[in-house]
Amino acid sequence: MPSILAVKSLSKTYDTGFQALKNVNLEIEKGEVFALLGPNGAGKTTLISIICGIVNMTSGSVTVAGHDILGDFRAARSMIGLVPQELTTDAFETVWATVSFSRGLFGKPKNPALIEKILKDLSLWEKKDSKIMTLSGGMKRRVLIAKALAHEPQILFLDEPTAGVDVELRREMWRVVERLKDTGVTIILTTHYIEEAEEMADRVGVISKGEIILVEEKSELMRKLGRKQLTLQLAEPLDTLPTGLNGHHLELAGDGRELVYTYDTQGERTGITALLQDLGEAGIRFRDLSTSQSSLEEIFVSLVRDNR
Repeated sequence: MPSILAVKSLSKTYDTGFQALKNVNLEIEKGEVFALLGPNGAGKTTLISIICGIVNMTSGSVTVAGHDILGDFRAARSMIGLVPQELTTDAFETVWATVSFSRGLFGKPKNPALIEKILKDLSLWEKKDSKIMTLSGGMKRRVLIAKALAHEPQILFLDEPTAGVDVELRREMWRVVERLKDTGVTIILTTHYIEEAEEMADRVGVISKGEIILVEEKSELMRKLGRKQLTLQLAEPLDTLPTGLNGHHLELAGDGRELVYTYDTQGERTGITALLQDLGEAGIRFRDLSTSQSSLEEIFVSLVRDNR
């Protein structure tokens, strides 16, 4: 299946000489949720702005379902919905009017039933006659999403969609994203909340200093780069590790009452088996054990740190 979005050799250098993007290549498949992660100033918003026709590229190409964003910009732009970081809604318009107007901007015929469904899905129906200026920050952000969905885009960009909103609204937006994915909409989100990517994304891309340094299936990324720890609650505390255990990645914790074994997520079953055998031979007994795995956030921080 051809990619719904293809970015090839994309670069952006501003008049000041700052190079925001450097030879970016990226392909997004139809119907997936793709999380683009990166620190402030990494180039996330610049990349989205170029794809959406807000910022001009310096070199390279972008196609949306085969439509070049420069040569066939009307067809390409009509397939894209954008939820920006900034709240840029008309304060004196009602919710219904501003969402309906956004649909009309793309030459779409009126569809009150669709607008009603969008507002209900976003818990905005009771506010449909309220002016934007009277809404809370979280409600205004929902209006931005409704405006982006009004013309029935095939690709939805969410640029920091839950910045500054409470946990309840954030989780509600996750559910909205899940419903959109079920209808076949492709979703690309940038976020500082790594838990959002961990919760929703099929694939993860990491951008740093204007370059894509990694694109990977989320599960595969965590399998490759994640670490696991096995923590043993010892029956009796230890002052030091017996020399017979030096071949294992072990450390004492909890005032000598815990033994922590660190290993990667590639497997290491034989390593754990050998460890338990060596513990038995050393006469070390344990009364409980638990495992933990590194989070996507820890992997992300490690990747960006290594790219500095």
